[in-house]
Amino acid sequence: MIRAFRIHPDPVHIGDHVKTDTESHLRMTQRHKEGHEKKQAAADHEKGLLIVNTGNGKGKTTAAFGMAVRVLGHGIKLGVVQFIKGALHTSERDFLGAVAQCDFVTMGDGYTWNTQNREADMAAARRGWNEARRMIESGEYQMVVLDELNTVLKYEYLPLNEVLEVLKARPAMLHVVVTGRHAPDALVELADLVTEMRLVKHPYREQGVKAQRGVEF
Repeated sequence: MIRAFRIHPDPVHIGDHVKTDTESHLRMTQRHKEGHEKKQAAADHEKGLLIVNTGNGKGKTTAAFGMAVRVLGHGIKLGVVQFIKGALHTSERDFLGAVAQCDFVTMGDGYTWNTQNREADMAAARRGWNEARRMIESGEYQMVVLDELNTVLKYEYLPLNEVLEVLKARPAMLHVVVTGRHAPDALVELADLVTEMRLVKHPYREQGVKAQRGVEF
C-alpha cells in the first residue's frame, strides 16, 4: 500500500521569510530615499538646458513635444521650428500651432530622398535657421524646439560651427530641444541632456504596418 503524505508548510518559517523580505524592502527604500534627498539638496540652481534627442529609434520628436506641452501648460511661450518636414502634414503642427503661446514654423519640402535638390534643401534650412535664431536670441521664449535639426547638420545644409555658437550664446534660462538622428559629436558634447532612442522593434519593418494617425503623424 502506498501512503500519501501531505507536507504542511512551517508557518514560522513562512513568517520569517515574509519578515525578512519586508525588512529588506524597507532598507532598500530607505537607501533610495536618502540618495534622492541628497541629490535634491545638491541641486541648488536652475538653468536653461540644451537637450538632444537622437538615435535610430522612434520617439525623438514625440518626446520633444511632450516637453512642449508642459511648457504651454505653464502658460509660457514656446517656439518650434520643424526642418525637413515642411511638406508633410502633422497633427502636432495643427494642434500646437493653434495655441496662442506657441509660434510654430515649418521649413522644407520633405525628406531628402523626395526633394533630391541639395540647393533647395540648403535654402530651406537657412530660412528655418533664421527663424530659429530669431527665437533663440529674442529672449521671449521659455523653450525652442528645433525638430530634425540634427538631420540638417548631418547633410551639412548649415555650418555646424555657426549653429553651435548661437546655442552657446542662448539666454541663460532658455531651454533648446534638438531632435533627429545622427547628432554631431560636438553638439552632444555641448548638450546638458542627451537621450539616444534605440530601435528594438518597429511595426513598419517587421510587419509592414504603414504610418498611422496618432502614432506617426
